[in-house]
Amino acid sequence: MVVEDDQQDIQEYDDAVKKEGLPHTFIEQVKGTLEHLYDLHYLQRYPVVWAGEPAAGRPVEIGGQRLRQELAAAIETLNPGAGVPFRAPHARLYNLIRLHYVQGMTIQEAARDLGISLRQAYRDLRRGEKGVAAALWARCSISPPPEASAVQLSSVQEEMARLETHPQPTDVCLLLQHAQEAVERLAQQRGVCFCVRTPPKAVIVSLDPVVARQVLVGMLSQAVRQAQAGTLDLALTVEGEEVLLTLRYDPEPEAAESPAVNLVVAQLVDRLGWTVSQEDRLSGARVVTLRIMARGPSVLVIDDNEGLVKLLDRYLTDHAYRVIAATSGQEGLRLAQELLPDAIVLDVMMPGMDGWELLQRLRAEPRTTKIPVVICSVIHDPDLAQSLGASAFLPKPVSRDDVLQALRRIGVM
Repeated sequence: MVVEDDQQDIQEYDDAVKKEGLPHTFIEQVKGTLEHLYDLHYLQRYPVVWAGEPAAGRPVEIGGQRLRQELAAAIETLNPGAGVPFRAPHARLYNLIRLHYVQGMTIQEAARDLGISLRQAYRDLRRGEKGVAAALWARCSISPPPEASAVQLSSVQEEMARLETHPQPTDVCLLLQHAQEAVERLAQQRGVCFCVRTPPKAVIVSLDPVVARQVLVGMLSQAVRQAQAGTLDLALTVEGEEVLLTLRYDPEPEAAESPAVNLVVAQLVDRLGWTVSQEDRLSGARVVTLRIMARGPSVLVIDDNEGLVKLLDRYLTDHAYRVIAATSGQEGLRLAQELLPDAIVLDVMMPGMDGWELLQRLRAEPRTTKIPVVICSVIHDPDLAQSLGASAFLPKPVSRDDVLQALRRIGVM
């Protein structure tokens, strides 16, 4: 039976939804994205469209990575705060969303953890979905955003925003072995044994070993908890400039609706610049594929200020980018034509060939015409930059987050 406090809590969410005037289709679309939090490719094409006019500066459709961040923030708005008992009625909607959609538990498992009936769990989960939809609607309609609360500052997305990666040459085979050892006891308890195939030689990749290990441990742990007793196949292969880790197993029936990768692991994957996908085959097998870039995106920084070049080098190298430096327009043009970098960060005020001339030459040359260029200058003229073919504009002085966000917006990550 639903207690009085619980009824009041649920009624508050219903009132909030009615007050916001949320269309039923929007709530259903948010539910669909919650079910695919781990699948970046799905989120990139999922048609979540806001009713009415979007707030200034916000696109009508949100890209996959940004949508995932917005959903994570919306979930955290349901958090009742520290000190609230896990099974408290007014914490139940938040905990159900977290357990089912973020941590990947089945609804049955979440209901058992919360000490409620399956029927009540389904009912409260729908209420929680409406709460997330209302929060997401507000986040995408209100400008400027409200000041972050203490709960939000400790949430997943804030932790991710503070996370810095420190790439170094690492043997992925050895990293996988350590991850397997970490979950071996859990696997034995659940009757799961690993069948591992790796290349005969070391597979060296520039990555952050600490973050990468958390990704591998999280993926293996989730797979073990979802798999039926028996064999879980792991295959590490090298294909061109990608290293592929493939997990294959037969999931338990109750895990069929659960994601193979939870939200935290998915965000760590994003931060490393990797991708993860899941395929549930007609045979009943689940195949999870992690794609690891053997080299990070290359960024050519063209600026006559050597101090700023070194600063950008540190900013980007910490996030697995390969940085090539040029201190003149002539040198930058030569390197762009020879190396064809994934992106160019370009100053305007340089002796000899300035940035405007260099940008025009890059766009006139067939080999370099499609390379994204981010103009970074004290001369604030984004309209001119755009008219000459720049992909983005950053005014100096520039912060690390400014540069990283600009590169991510243009798809270089």
